[in-house]
Amino acid sequence: MSAALEHWDLVVVGAGPAGSATALGALAEDPGLRVLLLDRSEFPRDKSCGDGIAPHVLDALAPVGAADVVDGWAPLRDLELSHGDVTVSGPMRREVHVVPRAVLDARLVQRAVAAGAVLRTHRVTSLANLHAPRVPGLPVVSGSVSASVLVGADGAHSLVRTALLGPRRQTRAIAIRGYAPTTPELAGRQVIRYGTRRQPSYAWAFDRGDGLANVGYGELLPGERDGTGTPSRRLLLKQLEELVPGAASTGGDWRGHHLPLSSWRWDQPDGPVLLVGDAAGLVNPMTGEGIYYAVATGISAGRAAARAVAAGRPGDAGARHRRAVRALLGTHLRHTWAASRLAQSPRIVDAGIRAAGRDRHAFDTLVELGLGDGRIDARLAGGLLRSMARPRPTPPTEPSREPLPDPDQRWLT
Repeated sequence: MSAALEHWDLVVVGAGPAGSATALGALAEDPGLRVLLLDRSEFPRDKSCGDGIAPHVLDALAPVGAADVVDGWAPLRDLELSHGDVTVSGPMRREVHVVPRAVLDARLVQRAVAAGAVLRTHRVTSLANLHAPRVPGLPVVSGSVSASVLVGADGAHSLVRTALLGPRRQTRAIAIRGYAPTTPELAGRQVIRYGTRRQPSYAWAFDRGDGLANVGYGELLPGERDGTGTPSRRLLLKQLEELVPGAASTGGDWRGHHLPLSSWRWDQPDGPVLLVGDAAGLVNPMTGEGIYYAVATGISAGRAAARAVAAGRPGDAGARHRRAVRALLGTHLRHTWAASRLAQSPRIVDAGIRAAGRDRHAFDTLVELGLGDGRIDARLAGGLLRSMARPRPTPPTEPSREPLPDPDQRWLT
């Protein structure tokens, strides 16, 4: 190893929830570990997100001392799911929080630094030796920093992921998010209303509890052979306004984002380079929720890195992380993938909402599938089948098409 290189036990690229959770997991495992967090932005900084914090996130953060990141933000219990005139509304089994990412991410970074991590504002320019031990030497970041273990937590367009695995095709969604004044109809609630375009497509409105609601709309992106182009900002806002009247016309601070959706099976290569959160392609394909996956896989990666370094075998970190994440999320990912495929049918979306309206267990199971680590069980499947056996309502209108891509994609962040 060159003497010019600054060496760290663990280097994490990206200090959002996945990266900060990685640092927290590593330092909970070994408080003496030398951990460097790199992020191109200074905190606090905003990110496009629904801002919903499921209770599973706090369950994961509690053992690493960071479950207080939602303090001061009002909890929510009421949820509305609807598709046209098919609707269900009721209290969720456990409360959720809606915390702006500018607040949440800054708090998580602060907890990581307090635990012993070093945070630097730095845009990574290059990566080398990612495939050790096949390639001699340690992973090197920007030509100046080496790491026993390197973690990519750098989001949907991850530089670490591309350098490690090469370009990969992955199903993606696109969403736009803003903030609008909370109306009496939206107060104290999370609202999800499915649209008529490429499924799953839905608008949301999540009350923050401070006079504003996080509002937005997202839908599945077309495949390469579809030929319809990427939906424009104007189209996404139009869909939001149709589904949640007043949200787009009174809202502002719009940000767009691509979401790399989870597939049937998740993989992590052997070696000292780990992937977490969006960089690992872990976003719920039903709902676009990614915070729980980011935090859970980040903590797993941190613990795996610390144990591999302590054993003097940093190249074992990848296998350790893969085993832990598959044990935690493997079955859940298969079930959410299957559910997302089913949800491409408006009839099945309606059947799911009707089943949730008749059976509290089905309601709770759908919430778990969308927000945490739930599974499709026999009771939910039976409810879907019974709902589909009922007379079919008048089908929705054909989805509108956006013939051309947006010529200006700078609104995507």
